[in-house]
Amino acid sequence: MTKQNSAIKNIIFDFGGVLMDWNPRYFFRDYFNDDEKMEFFLKNIAEDEWNAEQDRGRSLAEGTEILVGKHSEWEKEIRAYYDNWTTMLRSDIPENVAVLRKLQNTNYELFGLTNWSYETFPYALENYDFFEIFKGKIVVSGTEKLIKPDPKIWEVLLERYHLKAEESVFIDDNPKNIEVAKMLGFITVHITEGTNLAEELRSLGIRF
Repeated sequence: MTKQNSAIKNIIFDFGGVLMDWNPRYFFRDYFNDDEKMEFFLKNIAEDEWNAEQDRGRSLAEGTEILVGKHSEWEKEIRAYYDNWTTMLRSDIPENVAVLRKLQNTNYELFGLTNWSYETFPYALENYDFFEIFKGKIVVSGTEKLIKPDPKIWEVLLERYHLKAEESVFIDDNPKNIEVAKMLGFITVHITEGTNLAEELRSLGIRF
C-alpha cells in the first residue's frame, strides 16, 4: 500500500476530457452524415484555435460572425456550431466523477481550472450536480480572459485561493497543459485513453 502523502493538500480538475465528455463530432456526425466532410470542417473551418478564442472570453456571437466573414460558403454549418453546443456535451465521465465524489469526503481541497466559454459554462453548472462539490472554487477561462496553457491562469488560481503548486495535484487531458503545470511546480496526472484516475491518485499517496 502506498503511504499517504501528507504534502498534498489540493486537487485541481480540468473539466473537458476529465469530468465531461465534450466533442463537436457528437453533433456534426449526424449533421454532415459524411465523416470526411465533417473532419475537413472541424480541422480547417471551425478549428480548435477558433473555439479557443471563445474560451478566452470572446462572445459566441462575435466568434460566429468572424468565422462566417472568413468562410461564407460554410455559413450554415458555422451557425449550427454554437446553436447545437449542448448536443456536443454528451455526458459526464462517470468513473472520474465517481473519484471526485469520493474526494469530497476527504480533507483535500478541490478546485476546477477549465478552458470554457463564460456563456456556455452555466449550462454545465445547471445540469450536472457534481460541480457543486467544488463550492464555487472554479477558475473559468472565459471569465478570466486567459486560457491554458498560458501560465497566468494557473497563477490566478494560486493567488485567488492562496495555494502552493507543490502541494497541489493538477489533472488534465491536454499534454501542453500538463507540461506547463509541471514547469510551475504542480504534481500532475495526465488523463489519456485508459487512464485509471483512482489508481493514479492513489499512486501519489492520496487516500480516499
